[in-house]
Amino acid sequence: MIRIISDYLRLKHHQAKWDHSKIKKYQLKRIQYLVNYAKRHSPFYKERLDHLALDTLEDFHQFPTLNKAIMMEHFTTLNTCKIELEDVKNYVLLKEKNKDYLGYYQNQYVIGLSSGTSGNKGIYITDRKMTKRLPGVFLARSGLGIKDLPMNILFCLRVFSQGFDDINAPLIKLNYLSTMTPVDDIIHAINTKQINILMAPPSLIRILMPHHEKIIVKLKKIVTYAEVLVEEDKRQFEKAFQTKVIEIYQASEGQIASACSHGNLHINEDMVYVELYDRQGKRIDSPHEIGHKMILTNLVNVAQPLIRYEMNDMIVLGDSCPCGSRFRTLNKILGRNDDLIYFLDENSQKSVVFPDLFSRWIITQSDMIREFQVIQHEIGSIDLFIDSETEACFDGLSSRLHQELKSIGLKGKITLIHRKLELPKDDHKYKRFISTIKKVD
Repeated sequence: MIRIISDYLRLKHHQAKWDHSKIKKYQLKRIQYLVNYAKRHSPFYKERLDHLALDTLEDFHQFPTLNKAIMMEHFTTLNTCKIELEDVKNYVLLKEKNKDYLGYYQNQYVIGLSSGTSGNKGIYITDRKMTKRLPGVFLARSGLGIKDLPMNILFCLRVFSQGFDDINAPLIKLNYLSTMTPVDDIIHAINTKQINILMAPPSLIRILMPHHEKIIVKLKKIVTYAEVLVEEDKRQFEKAFQTKVIEIYQASEGQIASACSHGNLHINEDMVYVELYDRQGKRIDSPHEIGHKMILTNLVNVAQPLIRYEMNDMIVLGDSCPCGSRFRTLNKILGRNDDLIYFLDENSQKSVVFPDLFSRWIITQSDMIREFQVIQHEIGSIDLFIDSETEACFDGLSSRLHQELKSIGLKGKITLIHRKLELPKDDHKYKRFISTIKKVD
């Protein structure tokens, strides 16, 4: 309890009191420590970084970047725990096969397996010394807080892990169900276990929404993660469940951003170092510019150092928050680069439409639409799968989409298909936007 309270107070102090200068000073200090530790304990990083100077953050921006393919190719020499890739791969695949997600590898490490949206598996190591401190981090950076205690949480995700289980602490109880659990069973668990916090991806909340009246307990909050929460979905969830809905922006690579008391997402500047770049590769620090590339450095995990790790998430920074924190805010999470869809302008040149805008057009058209999925095989043409009560909304939806495209000078072929859409039965995330176009310059 002393450790939980100490971590909570420290992290809250960072977010509330640090000015821009303190943030940058701390980030440089942590990066220097991380790089020096990696060079001492990782043969991969010693060879890669030993000759590079690191006196300023500008020096750091010149360091080579990492991606999932490079990380996995050099996994054995990259991690600082002397863990062999084949050994841990066999371990984690056996865990997946047996649906046995608890326990520590070598009694010391939590091992995570992520397929990502590309289907390329990534394996991630966290020392149990870190995961045992998760209750304090959870209280400080989950968007939940002291006033929400005691918490009886229903946590829904494709898979569970020891890291999630380590969140359990006095006054924090975490119950797990797979996202593939039938709706009636999820609602039964909420009611019988007296759940007061529901944590689930937006795709599962959308499935639960038509059945919200069956939930007889009072939910304090709903927390979403793993997928982008669009504003229209958020409003609909809050109306249906009569509670506040907040978002955590988290990936296997780190907890990127958390909601403050005002509900705005702030980058966790003391846990990750986030660099944003535009299409031309120019670094972005100002609000309202689209970051087409994110480079992330995990500041706290030395077991598997992720130093300038490339992610294809696209985000837009926001303005200063009324909460007073100097941690950068996020105005929008646009999705990933491979979520973009392309239509044609009046000169038949390709032009991008961001997924959050296209989602808004669909969601606000009809309450009959339960879920949708966009698949694009060629520029200027999409298949739009609609899970709805009937096809009665199709004519209005088709007209709406073409009108919206026309209003921004675009055109294209939209084929509407009525189909029941379900969450994936494997470890992949549900994707609303799928493109088979290999590369669009």
